[in-house]
Amino acid sequence: MAPCIARRTLRTIFQQHGFAAVADTAELLTSELLTNAYRYSDGPASVRVRGEGERVRVSVWDTNPKLPAPVRAVPPDGEAEQGRGLGLVSTCADSWGGFALRDQPQGLVGKLMWFELGAG
Repeated sequence: MAPCIARRTLRTIFQQHGFAAVADTAELLTSELLTNAYRYSDGPASVRVRGEGERVRVSVWDTNPKLPAPVRAVPPDGEAEQGRGLGLVSTCADSWGGFALRDQPQGLVGKLMWFELGAG
């Protein structure tokens, strides 16, 4: 799924399900995770959105099982050309994480990165 399609789809989902207040943040963070998925894996990527009460979780799956390096703080000067995506996720999400998928019964491999936001 291309980041621009994911952003438009997320905006519609969030507005229709009571999460419009955090739609901009969700779009930004999903775009960052999808960009990383395309940059660091050779296969497809997908996005899943799941709401539970006042919280929503967005997950991005890709085919590369290698988890990213620990997050550094976002550079205050904004001069870095790369490496800011997970810093933004860490700063803007209520919670976030990721895990590798190996030897799954369905044959699924790769990793799943996710973040959660409150309804606002």
